[in-house]
Amino acid sequence: MPTISRSNEFQTVITTFEVTPGTCQDLLDALSEAYASFISRQPGFIGAGLHVNDAQTRIANYSQWVRREDFQAMLRSEEMRDRNRRFTELSKSFEPVMYDVFESYD
Repeated sequence: MPTISRSNEFQTVITTFEVTPGTCQDLLDALSEAYASFISRQPGFIGAGLHVNDAQTRIANYSQWVRREDFQAMLRSEEMRDRNRRFTELSKSFEPVMYDVFESYD
């Protein structure tokens, strides 16, 4: 389960996808399958969430990893490289960005 806390040492990754209403559900399905069968089983994976806007033109993905190297190793795997090619086909663009939690509020 992802935890948003300044005190943790986790690596937070937020990926935004620009999509069309026609490809939004296809990409959500592909992302869900990737998490269920591959990403969630990778070393260092803590948790993730998928978010979609009302217009179905943006998908935001929040994930946490024990270490930044765990996330990078998953991205470099042949399977994830193949999956990212499919994600590219289904979106106008996407960008994973690593963040440190500056502050959190309950």
